[in-house]
Amino acid sequence: MTQAAINGKRKNGLHDWYHDAEGKNAVSPPSPEEIEAYTSLFSASTALPKALNSFKANAKANTLRAQISTYLSSKLFNKTQGLLPNKKDRQHANPYLSWWKYSCEELEWAGPWPDTTYTKISHHILPVFYHHFGCIVPSYGALHVIAKLAQPARPSKEPVRPILDVGSGNGYWTFMLRNLGLEGGMKALNVRAIDNQTSEYRVMWVKDTIIANGTDYLASNDNGKGCVLLLVYPQATGDFTASVLKQFEGDTIVIAGTQNGNGFTGFQGEMVDEWMQRGKKEFDLVLRMPLPSFAGKDEGMFVWKRKAEKVASTVE
Repeated sequence: MTQAAINGKRKNGLHDWYHDAEGKNAVSPPSPEEIEAYTSLFSASTALPKALNSFKANAKANTLRAQISTYLSSKLFNKTQGLLPNKKDRQHANPYLSWWKYSCEELEWAGPWPDTTYTKISHHILPVFYHHFGCIVPSYGALHVIAKLAQPARPSKEPVRPILDVGSGNGYWTFMLRNLGLEGGMKALNVRAIDNQTSEYRVMWVKDTIIANGTDYLASNDNGKGCVLLLVYPQATGDFTASVLKQFEGDTIVIAGTQNGNGFTGFQGEMVDEWMQRGKKEFDLVLRMPLPSFAGKDEGMFVWKRKAEKVASTVE
């Protein structure tokens, strides 16, 4: 079935990613050059802000690339200094990124645009990737940011902050963080994969997953004080996301998931950054960055830091 869908190419609307809000096709599929321009944004050697500027500046007017680049540029929000990696020649092994790039080429996908919010279709090949690696691809830039967030203020006197990968699934993000080549004298990471393992996966990337409910783990570990909370593609159904966020009492929250209103992750009725403005008022959004997005998806990574002065949450 999957191979037949791949062989079918554009038949039966299998590549109809670029439509309007009513689901009607708005533009023709992207060219190979447009696809390459998009996937190159997430190279380990690039500096994302400059890469996005170039991506937009070199887009011809009234083209698909112009619309995609304008949209993605609007999604980058950065109040931090020195958190994102600079442009530098790097060798970074990330098998999922390679398969993601192949999927973009095969499915004629050059990145999300505003109407991706209304996309209802998917493709048979994507669940194969999800079950093998997970639902979202970590870029080098995202991994670097998380590693930097875990570094102590006084490296010679303080230990690294543990990264709590709550709802870690098959552990791919934990695996990639543990194997990340650290730069600038960063201390070795302490990454803990925590998952109740109610889902089954084709592959488990780590062997030491702590089998536990997220809130139970936090409750037995000082509610995460002194740690970085990492939620990768948190489910929108049930109360998992809200309950973990409410329980956490550390100073740094990282969420990788949907950055539009399609309701795939976090919360069905609102975007995760909207919920955080109400539910965790004591936190300030300091970074939002696009992540590699599969066809029909629009993914990003959000970082919140605790404000200096705590304000009580209003969400019950």
